[in-house]
Amino acid sequence: MQTWRLAPHSGPRHDVQTSLAGLIGTVGSESFAQSALLHVNRALHAGSWAVYRVWKDRAPVLHFSSAHGVRDTTRDCFAAYLDGLYRRDRTFDIAKQGTAMLRLSAHDIPNPDHREAIYKRHGVSERLSIAEPQPDGGVLAVNLYHHEHQGAFADGELENFEQLAMGLLASVRRHIELTDTAESSRPDAAQLRAALQRRHPEMPARELDVCARLLQGLSYDGIAADLGLSVATVKTYRRRAFERMGLHFKSELFAAFVGQV
Repeated sequence: MQTWRLAPHSGPRHDVQTSLAGLIGTVGSESFAQSALLHVNRALHAGSWAVYRVWKDRAPVLHFSSAHGVRDTTRDCFAAYLDGLYRRDRTFDIAKQGTAMLRLSAHDIPNPDHREAIYKRHGVSERLSIAEPQPDGGVLAVNLYHHEHQGAFADGELENFEQLAMGLLASVRRHIELTDTAESSRPDAAQLRAALQRRHPEMPARELDVCARLLQGLSYDGIAADLGLSVATVKTYRRRAFERMGLHFKSELFAAFVGQV
């Protein structure tokens, strides 16, 4: 594994400037996970990315993830990581001392279970990260992935990432701050779920979960990340629930339940 401490540069290259401008413009939007990755790909090629926090003594938290040009298996990868692989992962330890850039190939993963369950199974060849320590002792990691068809990150990509990294990290940090604020102002999911269940006691648990989060104002992507499901699965549960309730539009759901909890 390679690690770098970031040093100041005289000025970013044009493709990095374009990438940063796009990143800043999408901060706070519901489509940030997808849009930001598209802008990152103006400076370097990343098939997928994932932003999460890790701690020494508790389970990691995924903030968001997406893919570009490949099938999105990022949530499957994180589910495997959350299932116990994180307990033996020390690749972010260096970032506890200060912000660092890390480059890790599949062959560098010391835990064979980790290497098999995430890198080999999902065709991931390399990870490029910018990670910083958090006040609570954790680490915030922004991870870009090359997939097998992309090979290793080229020297030009590494140079661009070094210039992009701090702006990318700042954009991610600000997006998390904005969305966390939005999260705290939402109606309580448990109360919304209970109201739905009182009205429709026959509704299966996952349909209740999805509808409660729709009432909170979450997007399909947000619901998928919150429940650990694919967007397609979330849409399927939404369709079934609406058929069960005799609804056709989200506005009808809001009219029926918002203000009643």
